[in-house]
Amino acid sequence: MVRLKQWLAGQDIADNVAVNFKGEEADSEASSSFLTNAFLLAIFMMGIILLAQFNSFYSVFVVLTAVLLSTSGVFLGLLVTGSSFSVVMSGIGTIALAGIVVNNNIVLIDTFNSFNDGTRSLRDAIMKTGQDRLRPVLLTTGTTVLGLVPTATQFNVDFFNRTVTIGDPATEWWAYMSQAIIYGLIFATALTLIVTPCMLMARQSFAQWRADRMESINRLLGRKVNPPSEITPPPLPAE
Repeated sequence: MVRLKQWLAGQDIADNVAVNFKGEEADSEASSSFLTNAFLLAIFMMGIILLAQFNSFYSVFVVLTAVLLSTSGVFLGLLVTGSSFSVVMSGIGTIALAGIVVNNNIVLIDTFNSFNDGTRSLRDAIMKTGQDRLRPVLLTTGTTVLGLVPTATQFNVDFFNRTVTIGDPATEWWAYMSQAIIYGLIFATALTLIVTPCMLMARQSFAQWRADRMESINRLLGRKVNPPSEITPPPLPAE
């Protein structure tokens, strides 16, 4: 289809002639448009719910960033393994993946909010959160991935005929969805345990950097500068 479109682009076709592709190509484009709109609507609804839960735009930004970045893990996994991308089933798997990633990040940020109560530094609260949520997140990822491996490898068991097959064409439809969830979830686990805590820490780092820059500007202008002190932003509001 790509080569056909390239050939048509190089042809001298009259302006009053329109070329439309029907059949499977049209159905694929319609499915792709529908799943894209469904994914964007899901992101919007998740943002509204997260904002009502955390009452913090920054927390919503952290969670949704992890969701959007997790989709790159799907394409990266398909690229490394040389698997195909199904518009329908891989798209459904990507949308389902967003729900799992949101759940892990909600629990992580909620735990962080409980530790960030002002009795310890922000860095200690983040480290304590990582230690507390490491095993639950890894267990959730491991059980989900292992549960989807038979479907992703097209492993089929026929209990009536007592046969076991691998690569059964009947399970190929579901293999695309399972592979998308597996690749995206493995990539999203690293985001949850590494990138999300870094983004929580980046808030304090930016506040400290801004205070240092303002202090330097005031010194250049000859203004009176108060003794430097560590800037600690207020804790993110708990649920």
